[in-house]
Amino acid sequence: MKAMVLRQIADMSQNASPLELAELPIPIPGKHEIQIQVTTCGVCHTELDEIEGRTPPPTFPMILGHQVIGAVTKNGPGAQRFRLGDRVGVGWIFSACGRCTYCKNGQENLCKDFKATGRDANGGYAQFMTASEDFAYPIPDLSSDAEAAPLLCAGAIGLRSLRLSGIRNGQNLGLTGFGASAHLVLQTARHRYPDTPVYVFARSASEQDFALKLGAAWAGDTSDQPPEKLDAVIDTTPAWKPVVEALKNLKPAGRLVINAIRKEEKDKSELLSLDYPRHLWMEKEIKSVANVTRKDVGDFLDIAARIPIKPHVIEFPLEKANEALMELKGEKAKGAKVLRIRS
Repeated sequence: MKAMVLRQIADMSQNASPLELAELPIPIPGKHEIQIQVTTCGVCHTELDEIEGRTPPPTFPMILGHQVIGAVTKNGPGAQRFRLGDRVGVGWIFSACGRCTYCKNGQENLCKDFKATGRDANGGYAQFMTASEDFAYPIPDLSSDAEAAPLLCAGAIGLRSLRLSGIRNGQNLGLTGFGASAHLVLQTARHRYPDTPVYVFARSASEQDFALKLGAAWAGDTSDQPPEKLDAVIDTTPAWKPVVEALKNLKPAGRLVINAIRKEEKDKSELLSLDYPRHLWMEKEIKSVANVTRKDVGDFLDIAARIPIKPHVIEFPLEKANEALMELKGEKAKGAKVLRIRS
């Protein structure tokens, strides 16, 4: 099979093609696993974190990709949940132990044995992959394969962020950064909280315009001041400056939710401008988002089918994965980037 493979950590500002097209054996499903013929795979900022070493794979080579859509082509021993030909998806959560306190309390995202698709196990930048049947999801018929891919991570992690924000209908919600996840959060928030105005902070004029077209009440630059103070802000950027700016715009007792697996070091000096009375006092909170649970993914797939949510997607062939990643790093074009894998 064809796959785009990461063989070592790379600085993408110096190496624009860190992934190598390779011909590999088709993986065979093990006990309670399924083999999936991949049709599409979303491209996520976390892949940049993996490539550049902020959350690197523990072993190399590795096939990245954790927003995977495809069809079941083989069942391993004991696998009975899906039939051959079923359309399924695989997200960031590849596995968890199922035995620890976190797993038993519905917090498998915090399990110390949490394994991530495309980081700890080969993912979807390939024609085939295998996964546990318990960590795969049936995909509703209302979306195309390309539209369904971003729902598995950008959508699911967005839903978890929205829940952790504690926002209530009628309160003011801010979104800083307006990429794949935030544009789905906006659509979800408008459906779940119809009286909640959403204020979007984005660096590019095209992203601001896109947010307004999707129903944002206001859109401005990261450092702009919105017309109202905010009850909650969800930050989906890799940078530190939006964290400081968001805290400045929160109401007393407001909450900032940081939806990023890692923050880049290059603007860490922004934290030196943090002023306790201005940014943190009055019982403001900061909460991070760590991974997702299977419930997050399953719930968001149901929500997306009911609304319905149609992500804005830009497709690239598998062989152009490096180009898609470079565009993501450069924050070019709106919406979600998706690889189209052809047999």
